[in-house]
Formats: sequence, structure tokens, C-alpha cells
Amino acid sequence: MNQFFVSILIILVGGFLSLVLARQFKLMKIVAVFSLSAGCFLGLMDAVTKLLHSGSEAVSFKYLNILSLAFQIDGLPAFFLVAIFAVCLLAAIYSFHYMDQSVDAVRTAVHYFFFSILIASMALVVTAANIITFMLSWEIMSLSSFFLVIYNYESSENRKAGYLYFIFSHVGAMFIFAAFGIIYGYTGSFGFGAVDSIPQAAKILVFIFSFIGFGSKAGVFPFHVWLPHAHPAAPSHISAVMSGVMIKTGIYGIVKIYTLLNFHTPLFGNIVLVAGVISGILGIVYALGQQDFKRLLAYSSVENIGIILIGLGIGMIGVSSGNQLMAVLGFTGGFLHILNHSIFKSLLFMGAGMVLHKTGTRSIDALGGLLKNMKITGGAVIIGSLAICGLPPFNGFVGEFFIYIGGFKGVSLDTSAFVMSCFAIVGLAVIGGLALACFTKVIGVAFQGEPRTKAAVNVDEKGSTMLLSMSILAIACVLIGLFPKMIIHLPLKAVSALGLGYGHVSLEPFEQMTANITLAAVIFLVSCLFVIAIRWFFYRGKTITKSGTWGCGFTQPTVKMQYTGSSYASFILDFFRPAAPLEENHPKIKGRFPLKTYYKSHVNDIAEFNMKGVIVNPVLFLFDKLRWIQHGDIHLYIGYILLAIILLLFFI
Repeated sequence: MNQFFVSILIILVGGFLSLVLARQFKLMKIVAVFSLSAGCFLGLMDAVTKLLHSGSEAVSFKYLNILSLAFQIDGLPAFFLVAIFAVCLLAAIYSFHYMDQSVDAVRTAVHYFFFSILIASMALVVTAANIITFMLSWEIMSLSSFFLVIYNYESSENRKAGYLYFIFSHVGAMFIFAAFGIIYGYTGSFGFGAVDSIPQAAKILVFIFSFIGFGSKAGVFPFHVWLPHAHPAAPSHISAVMSGVMIKTGIYGIVKIYTLLNFHTPLFGNIVLVAGVISGILGIVYALGQQDFKRLLAYSSVENIGIILIGLGIGMIGVSSGNQLMAVLGFTGGFLHILNHSIFKSLLFMGAGMVLHKTGTRSIDALGGLLKNMKITGGAVIIGSLAICGLPPFNGFVGEFFIYIGGFKGVSLDTSAFVMSCFAIVGLAVIGGLALACFTKVIGVAFQGEPRTKAAVNVDEKGSTMLLSMSILAIACVLIGLFPKMIIHLPLKAVSALGLGYGHVSLEPFEQMTANITLAAVIFLVSCLFVIAIRWFFYRGKTITKSGTWGCGFTQPTVKMQYTGSSYASFILDFFRPAAPLEENHPKIKGRFPLKTYYKSHVNDIAEFNMKGVIVNPVLFLFDKLRWIQHGDIHLYIGYILLAIILLLFFI
């Protein structure tokens, strides 16, 4: 594991040097971005090598001769490391031109410092081999991401987002602590080796507690409340990292606990699948109702976590039913969607970041016509949108295709598995349709048409490192969609490492499936090229004129004739009003010549609305009552430290 730790060291050194060079803005950025990128690239190469060669390495360090910090890399951690290092590499490159405010040099340096810690801690989470190591890395990951969320701490909205994230992170951590506490109570060990020896009733309790705790980090409904606040608040490349890979550590935790328990009851698969369908449908419904670009993408992350859980749920049901093919298809589809989502969601957040950087607004209804001046960004966002909708020939289709096939394999099973498989198939179909409506809204309102406000007029897309990262991700979306055979080995290796009794998973049937996908994609592209060639033949030599995009039969159209995001989505949101109540605020139109009016609408998240009174407000009230602890007196703080040391020595 030497190369892995060297990559972590390079990343951390880059973060530390950013603090040292804080007063030399450009040099600081160069050193930080180079170190983070180099460390991530080295870690990515190591992870891919270990994953493809099915190797397993372990190392441990004694701490105070009492606790052991243990790490292990096999197929499952290596798969998640590929996603972590790949996305963070491109996010670091993207950040060079995104973080261009030299007046905030010190703040930018601190940002890179916590960014390096976040990357390192995510990598350590998925390689942790005992409870102590896992929870230590988990807490460091949560704290470092909290400081990244509140980068613009002057804004009360950003501070609120940070506090909300902090609360849910630690409420979730308490559930994980409870699950690990039960394990320790029965095994008397901090290691993961004896987890499968605990009683079955305890295993069920451990899984439920773990699912709540890890589901909170992953953004599973209804534990997702922090997510649509934190993602818009953070800088866009951090949003890409948090949505693309950080929330996947929650998925890793769920899968890790499932494999450690070695208890293949249908209950686990049913819980995961039902949570996935609910998260997928409600996540995309709430996304459809958003006018904030980044908030829309945040809710879309809830939807895609739902799709991943559907795949994992199908895999777990396949294992409990003894249907090997269903199990492998479900897990493979879920893992492949983890990788694909990290690519296209990072691309979309980076595209949103470019739009925010150049227009100064996240409001979709304040944009319009961006594709005319932001061709690379617009093209990249269109590719990401097609991919996230699961349309061929893009990468999002491939993972969902395997999940669908896994669901159809379960239709032939007994009553319970049959019902759950049908539920999964119908849920995926509904999610796909709603996702298509959501992202046609984004493209149609923000990038097409005419500029709705001055913010969208005469914009540019300067920033070569930002364009480079987006271009690489967009190309990956296309290449994986066209040639999934080149990537299918990665999730299959991870499935083989789960230890579900299937040993080495045969690649032959999956290679045949991916070859058929490639053949269909090639036929589709050739057909498109043929249509373009015919169009060129008939229109060659003719004069091409230009006019307003939204003419609609008018000779002098105005931007007010265009659809808004609210009007586009209204008929779909009306159907989901019980789960997504819509608040509208507008005065009645009076008289034959009404004065200037306004319209505001807001889709309420029922989980946020109800949890605010149950969790958030009580915790904030408690913290407010504990303000007396923070006096500003250094002597009192030293007393707290001494008291903590005495208590620790007593327990040790």
C-alpha cells in the first residue's frame, strides 16, 4: 500500500503548502492544484491496478500501544477509490480558474487545505479496516466538508446550510456509532472480522442503524434534508466532489455492513429497494420544482442515489433468493451507476459553476440563450443531461440497463421477489420520465431561447482549466456509453470482491451485453449522420437566415413570451402535489390594463418541513442553551482539556 499512502501524503502536503504560500496567490494556486492533481493521479493509477488484478493489501499502525489504525485495499475499496481520485483530480484542475478572487487569497488557501483533507479522508474511509479507523476518518471527512460548505460564510444562507449539514452529519454518525456499539458489545473487538458471528436479531438492528446513519450521508430520503442546502452553498467544484463521490461513501458503508453481516435475508433487500424507489421519485420531483440550478442538481443527486439503491436492492434480493444472475446484475448495475453518476453529475455541477461564474446567478429563470455564447459549456451540459436521463448512447444508460435486466430476472421468482422486482422496474421507468422532463427544462430555459435578464447577455466561457475538466468528463460520458466494454470490468471486479459466495464473476455474458450496446449505439450514430448528410445535400448552397429563437409567429417577439421553469413544470408538479405541495404567491390581476405584477412559487420538501421541528430546531435550541460553555476565557478552556484527559485516563 506504499503507493496509496504516498498519494495521500502528496495531497496533504499540497494542502499544507497552500497555507504557507497564502500571500502569493498565483503560486499558491499552482502548487496546491499541482500537488492535489499529482496525488490524485498517483492514487487513481494504484486503485485501477489493484482493482483489475484483484489484489488485496493490508497494513496497520499501533497508536499509543492501545489502538490500532488498520487499512485494507481489496476490490470494493479500490472501486470507490477509482471514483474518488478521478473526480477529485478533475475538480482540482477545474478549481484553478474558478478560484480566481485574489482578494480572498487567505480564504482560498484555507479552502485548498480543507479540500486536501477531504480527499485524503474519503480515501481513508473506504480503506479503513476496523471501527476506530473508520470512525476517525469519517469524522475528519465530515468536518473538512463542513468548512468547505461555509466557504462564503458571510452569507446567512450559507451558514445555515453549513449548520444543517453539520447537524445531519453527526446525527447520522450517532446511528453509525450505535451500530458499531452493538457489534463491539457482542464481539469485544474493534475489528471487522467477527461481525458475522453476532446473533441474527442484532444483525437486523445493526443493518437498520447503519442504513439510517450512512443513508444520512448518502442523501437517502428522508435523511437528505441537508443536501439541497449544502450543495448550492459550496464552491461548484466542491459541489461536484460532494455529490459525485462524498455521498457515495454512505453507499460504501451500506454495502460494507451488508457484506460483513453475511446475513442474506430478503428484509435487507426490500428495505434498500423501497428506500431507493421513494428517493428516486421524490428526488426528481423536487428537482423539477427548483429554479436554482445547483439546488436542482442537488435534488437530482437524491434521485440518482435512489437508482443506485434500487440496483443494490435487486442484488440483495437476488442473493437471498439464490438467483445468482439477478444478484450479479443488480450489484453490477448499482456499482456502474455509482461510477457513471460521479462522472455526469460532476460534469453538470461544473457546468453550473461556469454559468454562475460568468452570469453571477443560479436562477434558471434569469438565464436563457446561453448556448449561443457558451458553446462548450452548453454542449457539455447537454451531454451530461442526456446521460443523467439514462438515454443511449451515453453512460447513464448502461448502468440503468443492467439494473433493469436484473429486475426482469426477478419477475420469475416467488411472490415477494416478484412484487419487489415489478416495483423496481416501474419505479425506474417513472424516474426516467421525470428526469427527462427535469433536464429538458434546464436546457430549454437556461441554454436555449433568448436571454431573460441582463445577466445572460454577452457572457463568455473563459477559463481553460474549467473547460478542460468539463470536456474530459463529457468525453467520458460518450465513450462509456458507446464502448461500455472498456469499463464493465471495474464494477464486476468489485462485485467479485463482495464475498457473496459467487467467487469470480464470469465476464463473458457481460462482454456480450456491452458489445450489443455498442452495436446499437453505432447503428444509431450512423443513422443520425445519414440524416445530417441528407439535410446538407438538400440545403447546400441556400442562404441561411437568422432570427429570434422564440418567434412563435410574431415578428417582434419578447422574452416574456417564453416558457419559464415554473410554467414548464407546473402540469407535472400538480400531479405530485400531495408529496410536493406547491406554494404560490401572486396578486390577482385586476382591471383592463393591469399594472406590473409578479409571481413566485416554491415546492415544499415534506421531509424538510417535518424534520425541522423534530430534529433541527431541538438541536439548535440545545446548542443555544450551551452557549455559556464558550466564555472566551483561555483558563476555562484549559480546564476543559484537563477534565477530558482525566476522564479518558479513567476509562482507559
